[in-house]
Amino acid sequence: MAASFSSLPSSLLSDTLDRFRRGDLSVEEHTAKVLEEAEKINKDYFYYNTVSSDLAMSQARELDQQHKRGKASGRLFGIPMSVKDSICVKGVESTAGSRILKGYFPLFNATVVQRAVNEGAVVIGKTAQDEFGFGAFAVNVGLGYAIPRNPLDKKRTTGGSSGGCVGITSKTSYAHVSLAESTGGSIVEPAAFCSVVGLCPTYSRVSRYGLIDFSNTFDKIGPAAKTVQDAALLLDVISGHDPQDSTSHPSPASSSLPPSSSHSSSVASFTSFVGKDIAGMKIGVIKEAFGAGVSEVVAKSVRQGIARLEQHGAVVDEISLESPIKYSIPTYYIIATSEASTNLAKYCGMRYGNHEPLDGNFNAYFTKVRSANFGEEAKRRIMLGTFARMAGFRDAFYLQALKVREKIVQDYKGVFKRYDALVSPTVGIQPPTFEEIEKLTPLQHYMMDVLYLGPNIAGLPHLNIPLPLANGLPVGLMLVGDHFAEGKLVQLGSALEEKKR
Repeated sequence: MAASFSSLPSSLLSDTLDRFRRGDLSVEEHTAKVLEEAEKINKDYFYYNTVSSDLAMSQARELDQQHKRGKASGRLFGIPMSVKDSICVKGVESTAGSRILKGYFPLFNATVVQRAVNEGAVVIGKTAQDEFGFGAFAVNVGLGYAIPRNPLDKKRTTGGSSGGCVGITSKTSYAHVSLAESTGGSIVEPAAFCSVVGLCPTYSRVSRYGLIDFSNTFDKIGPAAKTVQDAALLLDVISGHDPQDSTSHPSPASSSLPPSSSHSSSVASFTSFVGKDIAGMKIGVIKEAFGAGVSEVVAKSVRQGIARLEQHGAVVDEISLESPIKYSIPTYYIIATSEASTNLAKYCGMRYGNHEPLDGNFNAYFTKVRSANFGEEAKRRIMLGTFARMAGFRDAFYLQALKVREKIVQDYKGVFKRYDALVSPTVGIQPPTFEEIEKLTPLQHYMMDVLYLGPNIAGLPHLNIPLPLANGLPVGLMLVGDHFAEGKLVQLGSALEEKKR
């Protein structure tokens, strides 16, 4: 018989919301305490590129005024929110972690930021990341930026590239959500390393308008939070069609999902899946995801998590799904670097990016600006992508990678005809030390992505669930669903979370 879900973990966020709405807690006073803690944490952990104190306090005062007028109805009313630096916030420096964009203060909010603010979120700051999202460990920060530290051990990485927003979500003592972003795994991987929930939605589920892009066909914005319920709530808020984003799906929801009161009646209420019985749900355990490169500690912890899903009544089978593991690294790095080299070409110091004194011809000026303002990894990816797109190489590399991408998508779709979700470790290791990372070659850095690149290549939703610490360090379990099946992931994830706590 399936286990009971009668005592789900209480959401710190929902508790805080209740106190705001009852008037037991002033948003302004609470925000001041959150900012004080954020500044203190930032001195040692470097999670923020910018702490937006003035904006946060202004938003908090306005929310208190709304409460006095009896309008404290926002779903995120008064809740602190951090935003990855690649997501635009009006009037707050937004650089994607790169020196080349220093001094850029957007004149608008990204759609996801605006939707969260409309629901009462308070923007605490812009968070550290690998430059333009180029990295798995948040060590490829831009020139002049500090590397964020793991909340459980300052000698270890947060994971990347959304290291700052995930790190502060884990470290803060207050209710908190973050807007993270994933191109090739940059939500779930740092979530696994920092022991928080990270939910990467289906590509097109959430608007990319206002995102400083890395790779147009891979980039996705999603929530990082302390609990599945909190992540589901933020996804409720930010999901839905956006006419300002041509890649935003016009109706991104299954007809079987209950509508929310969000932007469109077609948008699912993901919080309604929290605590639902999972008895009879079919889960495929990817055999190849437990092979070489996965530590015994991680494999054991994830197997224990799978056993807990079985205790709740899920039906678990081991399956073979080779193509995402075998081909994801070359496929992703050819396509993503090609798109990145195109997107970053505009940062030449003429119309966009830092300026230098005009001197010499255009090629000399272009080279001087980019050499002085891009970090080493950004230059490497620009060169890789430019090579893959060159005449004579495009057919051999880029077009072939597109064909393999389609093959990976079809292999996933075939499996989802039989299973509700797939499960694997999120990352094959626990968070390494910075000393260990320094010894890795660039290719070894890229190989770290092998388990979570598949769903990113296919645009599939995936969820990191933090498992109990092993040897004092985090381990993450990853659930992958079919397109627009985030509800099932929330349903399964909340079962694991309830059991964990």
